[in-house]
Amino acid sequence: MIATAEAAAANGSVAKLGFAAGQVVQEFGYDEDVDDDFRLAIEELCGSELEEEDYGDVADAVVLWWREDDGDLIDALVDGLTNLAEGGFIVLLTPKAGRNGHVDASDIQEATLTAGLHSSGSTNAAREWNGSRLVAPKTDRR
Repeated sequence: MIATAEAAAANGSVAKLGFAAGQVVQEFGYDEDVDDDFRLAIEELCGSELEEEDYGDVADAVVLWWREDDGDLIDALVDGLTNLAEGGFIVLLTPKAGRNGHVDASDIQEATLTAGLHSSGSTNAAREWNGSRLVAPKTDRR
């Protein structure tokens, strides 16, 4: 029953973050500590498997699993933008406070702003992970 409850919670978080049917989602930072229920919920909703880091085509969304010791978050966010379609978004997943690899909120905010992004929502993505939806500011095109 616990696995079912966790899977249901993951499905709700995935929809809240803006994932939708038909989207291509590229994943960065996959490791043994990621939440499989959350990943599967994205795949079920979008209708396809998550694409790996070396994916070379356009993605509608990016999932970025990030831990304190993973390196430079700004670089990772910029890498996530490389294949991102116009109007796409990045979901930054970081360990919750008190968990191994927790990233300070001020570090996330600084990296987000430096990469030219802003937060457009957040959620309790999984038992061990917080999720933040990041988007590029809308531009005034003529």
